Amino acid sequence: MTLREKVGQLNQRMYGWDAYRRTPDGGYELTDALYAETDRFEGLGALYGLMRADAWSGVEHGSGPGGDDSAALAESVQRHVLERSRLGIPALFVEEVPHGHMALDGTVLPVNLAVGATWDPELYERAAAHAAAELRARGGHLALVSALDIARDPRWGRTEECFGEDPYLAARLTEALVRGMQGTPVDGFAADKAPVVLKHFAGQGATVGGRNSAESELGSRELHEIHLLAARAGVRAGAAAVMAAYNEVDGMPCSGNRALLTGLLRESWEFDGLVMADGLAVDRLARITGDKVSAGARALDAGIDLSLWDEGFTHLAEAVERGLVKEAAVDAAVARVLRLKFRLGLFERPYGGGELPSREQGRALSTDLARASVTLLRNDGGVLPVSARVSRIAVLGPQSATVAHQSGDYTAPQHPGTGTSVLDGLRRLAPPGTDIRYARGCALTGGDLSGIPEAVAAAAASDLAVLVLGGSSARTTETDFAANGAALTTVSEMTCGEGADLAGLGLGRAQYALLDAVVATGTPTAVVLIQGRPHVVPDTAAALLTAWYPGPWGGEAIAEVLLGLAEPHGRLPVSVPRSVAQLPVYYNHKDTEYGGYVDESAEPLYAFGHGLAYTSFEYGSPSTDGHTATVDVTNTGARQGRTVVQVYLRRLITSGWPRTLELFAFEGVDLAPGECRSVSLPLDRDRLAGTKTGEIRVAGSARAALGAVPAVLEI
Repeated sequence: MTLREKVGQLNQRMYGWDAYRRTPDGGYELTDALYAETDRFEGLGALYGLMRADAWSGVEHGSGPGGDDSAALAESVQRHVLERSRLGIPALFVEEVPHGHMALDGTVLPVNLAVGATWDPELYERAAAHAAAELRARGGHLALVSALDIARDPRWGRTEECFGEDPYLAARLTEALVRGMQGTPVDGFAADKAPVVLKHFAGQGATVGGRNSAESELGSRELHEIHLLAARAGVRAGAAAVMAAYNEVDGMPCSGNRALLTGLLRESWEFDGLVMADGLAVDRLARITGDKVSAGARALDAGIDLSLWDEGFTHLAEAVERGLVKEAAVDAAVARVLRLKFRLGLFERPYGGGELPSREQGRALSTDLARASVTLLRNDGGVLPVSARVSRIAVLGPQSATVAHQSGDYTAPQHPGTGTSVLDGLRRLAPPGTDIRYARGCALTGGDLSGIPEAVAAAAASDLAVLVLGGSSARTTETDFAANGAALTTVSEMTCGEGADLAGLGLGRAQYALLDAVVATGTPTAVVLIQGRPHVVPDTAAALLTAWYPGPWGGEAIAEVLLGLAEPHGRLPVSVPRSVAQLPVYYNHKDTEYGGYVDESAEPLYAFGHGLAYTSFEYGSPSTDGHTATVDVTNTGARQGRTVVQVYLRRLITSGWPRTLELFAFEGVDLAPGECRSVSLPLDRDRLAGTKTGEIRVAGSARAALGAVPAVLEI
């Protein structure tokens, strides 16, 4: 290969939606922009977002590829690339798969925070496998999936993309993601499996003030114990690629951090896969190096193989000629790109596509995840499940009758009529004869109180009020976007997502007024939160549930739980603060003499791992042999139910200052009324290293574990 051809393999400079245009007859034609890009390097290394559809790309139904014609479009682009490539090197099609393939007609799954609330890696593995099969059937190759960010400040708009605040929970779900999407390949990938790019590496969830792309203040220990555990698990599971994050670690941005990308990732962890930069992150290094040519050289030398939209990587030939980087570094990166193409079988079978998995299966998996994520936080007086004596239900609130705000950021436009709102679900599933009244009450944002009297009247005339509140990550065409797709300004009702960071954690002002007014009627009230981060909500209603962003069919899952047709299985993946002034409130802080506040408790409103059931469970005294923790669990209630056995370690004598608690193992257990089961969970000996004496605590949440009677584990 010539140096020019090599450099071309390391670039994905153009946006994929600029590679085609819709023709009057409903077909597609390739654009001059694509011709120019392939001529520039006599081929095309990779193309990002050929099938992406959203407000930023401007692709919607009628202008972009759907489930029926994506594969044909991908084949057309690939044929063009092969014609322009002297050596017949195919392009790699890179797609966003944050919670399902971000394309028209793609199955939308609940967001990662909802997945974290399931505490169910096996279920998530099945959903990830479905997403991979959809991607490959449409001609895509490489899946970009958030998995590595740890939620440490809920003001961050991308909290919804995290599995939670705990590194072990994130590690287990990252392993499930890799297994589901990639299978267990030795050399190649099956036709329905997709290599995954785990993002973001590393520490992006620790940016100061919860502000996107801000600096992070991370010591080596915090980085390794909290922010690298999921990445390590993903690499061990065989992840094909990782994406370097925007943030810096100890003053050096990840995309230029050789100690992180080469010293740790490649040398210590022996990772031989692909490292991709986040969008325009390489060009940002020019703030350090002085210009974009030297920025590209710095990123390549640090360990970046594939650039995304940057100019710096397009000048790597010049960087080699100027002596800024050696051609051997270019060769190593090109080899990794080509190896992935060979593992995908693109040289033998450059044209992908196949039969799409059934949409019914996708909907069922999405609904299963949503159902498993619904978390019951409070249930005073047994208001839930809805009693047979309840004949009149008022369904209220800005989230109650819409599906538009049930899905998170990075969601493609949906066909009209797709999905089920909470109101739809209750109307369909409630017993015949149930009188269901609806009033919106207010909007998600703003202070307009004009709709509250109607909602109050409906609540006062009912036996139960279901009040559905929350936030939204839905973007519109009116949103202003940065060059990397982040929202520059939020419009309408967008309160979460990339670029939508909050200084506080409050809902819209009118939502609090609506809550107060409905509770004041005296009608028993169940509040349902549909949200992408834990918002601060007064603990005044009789019942409180959170479903995070449960996806298009989340309303059906929520209705099933409210009516008792399904059990609330979820457990909190993050702690819920009482106020923003408490932050940080994550449970696994250092075990210092933690002072409280004069004007506020230091304890969160609801702790990590918390979640109630419609039945009750009793835990026996835990025991351990040093390798496993064992406990007997009994369903002491009258209903079938699921509990999540959680094993925490409290280090007593150790080589460094210990954390209050650390999650070490967990397992969901379904039990019939009266059933008792002995549950044994293996302990990770690697994570126990450095601990001389510790306590194993087994409970249903971190807060319960703090007060549990421990079994002592001698290390």
